[in-house]
Amino acid sequence: MNTLDMRGVPCPIPVVKAKKELERADAKGVVLIVDNLVAVQNLQKMADGKGHAFSYTNWDENTFEVAILKTGNTVDTDENPMNSVLAPRNTDDVTVLISSDKLGDGSDELGKILIKGFLFSLTELTVPIRAVVFINGGVKLATKGSNAISDLRDLGEKGVKILACGTCLNYYGITDELAVGEIADMMTIAEHLASASRLVTL
Repeated sequence: MNTLDMRGVPCPIPVVKAKKELERADAKGVVLIVDNLVAVQNLQKMADGKGHAFSYTNWDENTFEVAILKTGNTVDTDENPMNSVLAPRNTDDVTVLISSDKLGDGSDELGKILIKGFLFSLTELTVPIRAVVFINGGVKLATKGSNAISDLRDLGEKGVKILACGTCLNYYGITDELAVGEIADMMTIAEHLASASRLVTL
């Protein structure tokens, strides 16, 4: 199996490189060296989605060796309309992209009140919300201590996807504090945004 050194390589490149390697007809699997746990988690999600065997070991605190092995019962979710992000859906639904834990410019205190009010308002809308995606400082809204957790859980219970950028969580050192939703790599985020019927950006 080929070994790819992905240390220092930003998301979603390790996942993309791994996918391309596994798509080779003669590939048995692939080994990747990465330097953060979020990259490990993103690779595991990709492997699980394809039906591949996955394992990893820690070399040290900041170095992980990931092994992905092709299996006989491989399921390609990219070609399965029941699982694909790009599957047919309600053409009236909305995807919301939030890049800050505050809404608007000016007072930070007011901005935090406004973003809380906005997320609560989403729970009351009759328009179907497909996903709420958090990037950069927005990921803080989905972590422990955020006053938006109850609203996000309410949305999740209604079937709304809550996605938090793994690279962003890792940058702020709050990956372990995610309280609602799931960690997403940039490829997953890009797919959601590209396939959105309607996109609201804050």
